Order: sequence, then C-alpha cells, then structure tokens
Amino acid sequence: MSDIAVSIHGLGKQYRLGAMPQAYGTLRDSLAGLLKKSASGGGRRETFWALRDVSFDVPRGQVLGIIGANGAGKSTLLKILSRVTEPTEGEIRFRGRVSSLLEVGTGFHPELTGRENIYLSGQVLGMDRRDVTRKFDEIVAFAGVDKFIDTPLKRFSSGMNVRLGFAVAAHLDPEILVVDEVLAVGDAEFQRKCISRMKDVSQEGRTVFFVSHNMDAINRLCHRSILLERGSVSHDGSSEQCIRAYLSKPQVPNVRGTSSGGARHGIVSVNVHQGGLEAEAAVLDTEKETGFSLVLESDQTEDVNVTICITNINGSHVTESSFADYFGRYLTQRPKNSLEISLPKSFLQPGDYYCTIWLDNRFGQSIDRYRSQILKFRSFGSRSQTGSGRKPPRGSVQPPFLWADGQFENSSGV
Repeated sequence: MSDIAVSIHGLGKQYRLGAMPQAYGTLRDSLAGLLKKSASGGGRRETFWALRDVSFDVPRGQVLGIIGANGAGKSTLLKILSRVTEPTEGEIRFRGRVSSLLEVGTGFHPELTGRENIYLSGQVLGMDRRDVTRKFDEIVAFAGVDKFIDTPLKRFSSGMNVRLGFAVAAHLDPEILVVDEVLAVGDAEFQRKCISRMKDVSQEGRTVFFVSHNMDAINRLCHRSILLERGSVSHDGSSEQCIRAYLSKPQVPNVRGTSSGGARHGIVSVNVHQGGLEAEAAVLDTEKETGFSLVLESDQTEDVNVTICITNINGSHVTESSFADYFGRYLTQRPKNSLEISLPKSFLQPGDYYCTIWLDNRFGQSIDRYRSQILKFRSFGSRSQTGSGRKPPRGSVQPPFLWADGQFENSSGV
C-alpha cells in the first residue's frame, strides 16, 4: 500500500439539472416559485451522474492517461482530484501533496510584468517565495521569455502566456500533479518540451494524471491509461489498448447535412474494394491497391469538395487528399454522384488505420461527415520491406527510398 499514491474507491458525482434557486428574492418571486412547484408536482429537478462507481489505484511515479469523449467525466474527475468540488459518494486517499494545472496561467494579471506574474502564480499554486526565487531562472529558460521578463503581461502573445503559465506549474514540487489538456496549445517544439518535462517529473518518483485528446501524446507519455465512458471506467490497461478501444467507436455519427435552403445532400454510402472485389474492411492487403467507392446524393446543384483522411491508431494524420486539390476544381453535385478514390499498393505499413470522409462546400462549411466501422481497417503485407530478420521501418508509410552502393541498387517501398 505504501507504493500507492492515489487510491479511488466507488467515486461518484451527481449534479442537479436546471437553474439554481436565488439566494435572495422578493416576496412576489417566492410566491411565484411556490405556485410553479405546486403546478409541476413539487418542483423536483432531474439529476445527472457525471461520474459513477469509479475505482482504481495509481502507484507512485506513474503517469496515468485519462481519455474519453467530451462529456465522459474527465473534467469532473480532475476537479474532484484537485479538490475543486467534492464527490457525492465514494472516497479518494492521497499520499502526498497535490498540485493542479487545470488552466494554464492561473493567477496571472495582465498589468504585472512576467517576473511579477511568476511570483504571483507560483504562490497561488502553492509555492513560497523562496521556492520561486530558487527556480526562477529555470522557469524563465523553460518558457523562453527571458528578453521580455520585465514587460507587462498584456504585451505578451498568447503563446508566450501559455509557455510561461506551464513553466511555472511544471516546476512545482508536488508528489501528485494533475494536468488537463495543456498540450492543446503551444507550438510543436513547446509540446515536446512539455512531454519531456512530465517524463522527468515521473522519473523523480512523482505521480501525474494527464488528460488529453492528443492520442499520440498519451501513447508516448503514459504506459497506462483509463478510458471513461458516460462517467464510468470502461477500460483500464495499457495506453495502446485504451486508445484502440476509444478510436474503435464511431467518433462522429453519420449525419445528413441540410443546406440553408432545406435541400438534402450528403454521403449515401462508402464501399471498400481491392482488385475489383468488395474487400473485408477489417483485413486489407497493403500490397494491393485499395479503392473507396462513394455515392453522393443531392436535390440541388452545388459545388462541393470531398476529402478523405487516414489516421493511425494514435489519431495522427497519415495522409489526406481532396477532390478540389487533385482536380483543381470543385465537384458539381447532381441528384446522384459516384466517386472513386484509390490508395496505391505498398503505401501503408501493416497496422490499424481509420478513415474519415467528409463533404464541404466552396466556403469551407461542413455538409456531411462519414465515419463507419467499414472504414476502420487493419492492413497487412506478406512481403518484408527490410529483409529477413530485420526490424520493419518505423512510421505509418512504407519508405520510398532508393539505396545504392555502386554494385547494386535496392528499392525499399513504393
């Protein structure tokens, strides 16, 4: 038990739906409220469980990823962990001091300089002045704002604000750190620094709760994750397994778009085929050309663009192509359009991929989005790209490099 940093048992949080009663009101308001209660049968309000029966333990020094769709209960769980709100039922046991980064830049004031805001934010987050002074140079170097440290914060760019806010929180010394979606902001270089810093924190024996919609960051940073669905833990295990379970569910429903004029138009069907035959979408051969047959429907003439996007198991883009980019013009909708899209053979590495196809107009307004189980596929290949006994190349695509040593030439990939 001494190696457990956080223990959660039977955690639940219930909210009441509807407006909260006013603390003070007039006699007329009170009488009107009584009449409404009488007419509605007592005025009982509907309740909603944001979390229900959540239980798990987190060992000391582990970085735990928390993933799930919007409304799954991630923010509620973090608020309870951070003591922003109390649970309705269940209990949490902490072994160590908890610090939270639920919003980057907590405690910042635009009229104060960067230096003054570091001290202010550090004290808001639980550091004393001596701790801030001791780590001041590290915080400034991490944020990369040394030239502007004595400039009022209102003159900082939004990116500089984010970097400074995370730098302060990342240099706290808590045993347990709660981080909510900080990697949704900042440039690529800053995100790499954030991930590296959180890895350092875990290697120092501290525990990190990390919430993000960036599946690639979750997979790189967290060995273990939990998947929340409708307020309950549906999966608890390796990050790869949880990400696979999360992405295997349709994230976007098949919705027919309706234009402002009331016309119905959108994607009717999508079929996958290889070698002229309809393919089993769960098993596709990477050494065969893969075709996607689309049927579009419309009761008006409109110029539209069709885009197909393939992502890997981590949610990272592998490739994307659109009708307008390929042909240099938009597709004119007719009552029924058929469209063929081809993916070349030997392009994808063996693995799991997801495909999303969407339709928008020339103004960039989304008309229809199609994501279905038929477009979730696992590709495989029988030909080794690297030779017997060698590791396959990293990445999602087959490398199209040509190697020559003066005696022979060997093509690896397409």
